[in-house]
This record gives sequence, C-alpha cells and structure tokens, in this order.
Amino acid sequence: MPAGYMLDTSVLIDHAAGEFGASELVEQLFGEPGDLYTCDAITAEVLSAGTDDERAVIERIVAALEYVATSPDAARFAADVRRSRGRTSRRHLGDAIIAGVAWSLDATVVTRNPRDFDGYGVPVLAYGG
Repeated sequence: MPAGYMLDTSVLIDHAAGEFGASELVEQLFGEPGDLYTCDAITAEVLSAGTDDERAVIERIVAALEYVATSPDAARFAADVRRSRGRTSRRHLGDAIIAGVAWSLDATVVTRNPRDFDGYGVPVLAYGG
C-alpha cells in the first residue's frame, strides 16, 4: 500500500465536473488509510480552470487535502528527470514538479493521464478515459 496519493489536476477537475468516475474514486481514496496530497503545481493548475461552480467544488476538495510545497530535493529530482528525458519545455514542468513531490513523499500519482508521468519513476494509479 502506498504511503499516500497525490491527486493530479485531472482527478480534481473530473471530480468537479462529475466525469470519468472521478468522484467515486475520490470518495474511495478518502475512505482508505494514508494521506491525500496536493502541491503547488496542482493547486495552481486546477484553480486556473473551470466554471465558478466547478471551482467552488475544487476549492473544497483542495482544502481537504494535505498541501505539500515543493522541497529543494523534489525540485532537483524533477529537474534531473526532465533533463535526462529531454523534456525541458515549460509544457512538462508541472508534471515534473508533481512527480518530484510524489517521489519525495513516496506517494502514488492518481491521474487520468498516466502517460504524462511515464519515465518519472513514480507509481501511478490511472482511472477513467
């Protein structure tokens, strides 16, 4: 069993919109032992989108998660993996930071987009789509 779960942006957006079984998954994860995390990259991404109603749902769930700021070790991990993979564009920066924070926590990233985390060396729990 993982130490906890890092809920990626896709989970939070899908939960707010009631899509891809995300609400059921979120409910299941809240019922399990272990921590549920968010980080600065996820919070910035997820609060940048959605309708006012969706954003209100997202605000409530983000408040219920344990917020973890990116540590220097997590940032270095993200940088090293991005560099080794040749992914230096800004487009992939958020995923790298999310993976770095998950790595530092020994957490599993929960996402509808598992390919975004291929090669980062962190466990992924995929759902939906």
